Amino acid sequence: MLRPKASTCLFCSFKATPQWTASYTKLAPRPNRFSLAKAGAVNTPEPNPGEPGRPNRRRQDGPFGGMNQREAKIRGVPERATATRGTKGRPGRKEDPRAGGFRALKMQRALAPVSYDQRTRIKERMREIDEFEQFPLLDSVKGAISTQALPGMEGLTPTPVQKIAIPALLGSEATGRRSKVKVKEHGEFLIAAETGSGKTLAYLIPTINAVKEAEVEDEDIKEYEQALEDEKLQQALGGSIDPVSDRPHPTTGRPRAIILVPTSELVAQVGSLVKAFSHTVKFRSAMVSSSFSGQVIRNRLFSPRGIDILISTPHLLSSIADSDPNILSRVTHLIVDEADSLLDRGFSPLTSAIIDRATPSLKQLILCSATIPRSMDGYLRTRFPDIRRLVTPNLHAIPRRVQLGVVDVERAPYQGNKNLACADTIWSIGKAAAEHDGPVKGEMDIKRILVFVNEREKTKEVADYLISKGIDAIALNRDTPELRQAEMLASFTLSQPLTAPKEEHPGSLADNQPNYVPMGKDAPPVKRKLPNTKVLVTTDLGSRGIDTLAVRHVLLYDVPHSTIDFIHRLGRTGRMGRRGRGIVLVGKHDRRDVVAEVRDGMYKGQALI
Repeated sequence: MLRPKASTCLFCSFKATPQWTASYTKLAPRPNRFSLAKAGAVNTPEPNPGEPGRPNRRRQDGPFGGMNQREAKIRGVPERATATRGTKGRPGRKEDPRAGGFRALKMQRALAPVSYDQRTRIKERMREIDEFEQFPLLDSVKGAISTQALPGMEGLTPTPVQKIAIPALLGSEATGRRSKVKVKEHGEFLIAAETGSGKTLAYLIPTINAVKEAEVEDEDIKEYEQALEDEKLQQALGGSIDPVSDRPHPTTGRPRAIILVPTSELVAQVGSLVKAFSHTVKFRSAMVSSSFSGQVIRNRLFSPRGIDILISTPHLLSSIADSDPNILSRVTHLIVDEADSLLDRGFSPLTSAIIDRATPSLKQLILCSATIPRSMDGYLRTRFPDIRRLVTPNLHAIPRRVQLGVVDVERAPYQGNKNLACADTIWSIGKAAAEHDGPVKGEMDIKRILVFVNEREKTKEVADYLISKGIDAIALNRDTPELRQAEMLASFTLSQPLTAPKEEHPGSLADNQPNYVPMGKDAPPVKRKLPNTKVLVTTDLGSRGIDTLAVRHVLLYDVPHSTIDFIHRLGRTGRMGRRGRGIVLVGKHDRRDVVAEVRDGMYKGQALI
C-alpha cells in the first residue's frame, strides 16, 4: 500500500531528480544576499567575458534576461561599429551622435530626405534646357507663354522646376538641342519645388498642350463640329435641318482636366492664369468654389459650349460627383496642387475618393507640393509605388535671397511684450521705407507685411493691438467669411506696387505713443498713424500657395511648430527671384535653438532636413 509523501516539500522532490541535479550542480553557487563584498571589489568594473581567471557569463536566458544592462543589446540586430575620430590630445574619442548637421530641427522635422547624388543628377539635367522653345509644344501654347502667362518679361527662361517637369509631363526628355526621345506618357508624377518657383506653370503648360492635342483626335468633337458646318451650309442654302447648335457640346459637364486646390483663394488664383491662356490657345475653363452660388456653378459646369479644364476644391467637387458621377468620366489629367495639404488628414478621404473615381479614364495624375512630409512620402510609397518624383535641387531649402532676422522679445525695451515688439518692428520698416522715394518721385511705397501666428484666436488680438498703435492691420483666419478673405488678400497678391503721396513720417513708435494703450471703448485716439504700411495678420491659411509677389517682409509672431511651416511662411516673400526679409519674434518659451539652426541653414543654402 502506497502512502502519500506529505513530508517531502516540492523543492526537495525536484532536487532528488537525477537530471535536475546534474544541471543544478553546474551552476556557480550564489552568495547570500546579506553577505558583504570583499575589500576592493566595490565599484570595480567587471572584466569582459572570456578574460582569463573568470568563467564566461551566461547569455540572455528567458524573457527577463536582458534587464539591468547599460546598453540596449537587442537580440537579432547587429551592432554598428562606433566611429572614431582622431582628436589632438585625445585619440580614439567616440564620435558624438549629435555632431554634424542639425540637432534641434531633428526633433521637429517631418520632411522626407532627398539624397545628395539625386540633387547632383538633377542639376546636370537642368543644364540641357535654356528656353521654352526646346519643349515640344504646340505653337499656340508657346505663343501664350510670353503673351498671356508672363507678359512684359524679357529673356524668358524656364525655372528649374519647369526645366524638370515640363519635358517629363510632355512625354519627352530633352537632350540639349538634339531630338527628343519619347518616353512613357501615362503614369503618376510628383512635382516638388521650393515656394515661388513657378510650379503652377510647370504643370499647366503640359496639361493645356495635352488638352488641345486630345481635342484634335476626339471623334465626338469632330462629329459635332462637322454637324455645325453642315448646319451653317444648309442655312446658307435656305434648307431646313435639325439645329445642331441647340445640342450640348460633347464636353458639357465632362471636363478633360481637373485641378484640385485647397482654398477658394487658390481657385481664383489658378483660374485666372488658366483663363489667360484660353485667350490665345482657345479652350474652355471654369472655376467653381464656395464663393459662387449654386446657379453660377451649375451654369459653368453644364454650359452648352462645353468645358475642358475645371478648377475646384475637393469638398465641392466631391459633392458634385455624388449627384452627377459623369463629371469624372472623361478626366484624363488630374492635378492635385498643394498635395501636402490635400493628402493630409482633413482632405485625404475626399482627395483619394476623387482619384479612385477618375482612375478608369486617367492618363496622368500630377501631385504638386512645396514640401514632401514624411507622412505623404509613406502614403505615396504605399498607394503609388511607381510614382515619378520631379524635384529640384533646392527642395526643402529657403532661398538665400531671403534674409532672416531675430528679435529677442525678452530684452529691453520690450521686456517680454511680444505685441509691442511686433508693432515696433513694423514701425521701423515703415520709417526706413519712408526715407526713400518710390518709383515716382514725390511718392512713397506702401509696404505690405504678413504677420503669422499659430492660433486663429491670436489673429484678432494682434490686429487690434496694431490698430491701437496706428497701424493699418486686418485679421484673416478660418472664421473669416470667404468673400471677405478674398477682399483682404486682393491687395497682397497684386504685383503692381502701391504708392501714396510722400509726407513727413511720424517717426518711431516710442516718439508718438506710450508703451501701453488700453484697448476698447475707453482707449484714447492714437496720436499719429503709420501711413505707408498694410499689415495682414493670419495663420497658415495665408501661407499655402498664395502668390504674394509684392510682399517683401514676413513677421513670424510665433515660432512655427515644424520645419514645414517655416518653409511655407517664409516662402511668402522672395518669390520669383525677388529679395525678401523674414523676422522672427523669439520669446521666453520659444525654441531659440530651432530658430538659430534655420537661420544658419538659410545662410549656407542648406535643405532643412
